[in-house]
Parts: sequence; C-alpha cells; structure tokens
Amino acid sequence: MRFIAFDLETTGFMPGVDQIVELGAVRFENGKPDAIFSTLIDPMMKMPEAASKVNGITDDMLKDKPKIHQLLDPFADFCEDCIIVAHNAAFDTQFLTADIKKFESKSPVGIILDTLGMARKVYPGLPNYKLGTLVQHLKIPAAGFHRAEEDASYCGYLFQHMIYKMTGSLNPPPIENLIQLTGKPQMNFPQVTPEPKQLGFEL
Repeated sequence: MRFIAFDLETTGFMPGVDQIVELGAVRFENGKPDAIFSTLIDPMMKMPEAASKVNGITDDMLKDKPKIHQLLDPFADFCEDCIIVAHNAAFDTQFLTADIKKFESKSPVGIILDTLGMARKVYPGLPNYKLGTLVQHLKIPAAGFHRAEEDASYCGYLFQHMIYKMTGSLNPPPIENLIQLTGKPQMNFPQVTPEPKQLGFEL
C-alpha cells in the first residue's frame, strides 16, 4: 500500500484569510515512511500569538522561508496520484484549495480520506477522536504534536492501523468502501486550468 499523509499548521482557522505556515507530508510504502516533504512557509503576515502558542512556530522561524506559491507545484509532484490522508481532512484541504485556486497551481490528483471520520467508526467508544488520543490508544510512538511533519506521520500510522484492523493486512479495501467509512462525500483537490495569457493582439 502506497499513500501520502499530510498536515498543515496555520495562522488561524479561516481559509483564504489565515495562511499556511508549515506543510508536512510523509509518503508511506509497504508499511513504512518512504519519503518526506516538509517545510516552514513565510505567511507574509505576523504570526498570531494564539497560533504560536499551539504550534510553537514564531516569526523568526518563518523569516526567509519559501512562500506557499513556490511550494504548491512541488507538493503536487510529491503526492503524484497516491491516496491522500489527513486528520480532520476538510480543514487542511480547504486551506490548500484556497491557495491552489488563488495561484492557479498544480494540485494532487489522489482521493483525500479523512482519518477522523474513519476512526469514529473503526474505534467506537473513545472519549474523543483527537489525533493525540488515537495515537495514545494505539500506542503509536510519539514525541510531540502540532508540528506538521510529526502529525502527518502519526496520521499515516493511524491510517495503517485502521486498514489492518479492517482487513488483517496492509492491503486496503476498495476505495469506495474507505470513502463511505469517512461518513463524508468524496474529497479531491481542484484541478485548475490556468487562464490563457493575453497577448495583446488577435490571432
């Protein structure tokens, strides 16, 4: 099984207004992390104190880092056509979608699965379904939370645990079954076709 787990850290909760400050993605293959795409991002705004308290990311850490428009195409290339998983995927997907549309960039083509929705059905009866709670429940080794690369890694291991619980192996059931398990409609990133450039004269 080959898939991408990803996570974002942001300046707040409003896509299109707040900005991405960290993007972390881990490619899993045959049960193990195979490659990593991870970077801090200059949001071109001051890091709000409330967000910084959660993720520990400061203005000094973001100085001279790449802008999001420089990273969208490389991120799409990294994801290829793999299944993509994220915890509370709608949140992260909305932020990236806003920038994909704004900059008319390439985007990953794989189906996006929400491990939060899946976990509610695979592990019923837990006190909550925060990523940290699930990691602790499954005894996934963890050092800390609220940094994108680490949370993406935990999400990937969580996804594998759920696949194994359902199938007894790391061979996933049909994608239609996994989408249904999320309890939400199928999610994909938009595939944007850039507007043709105006040449200033008619052909």
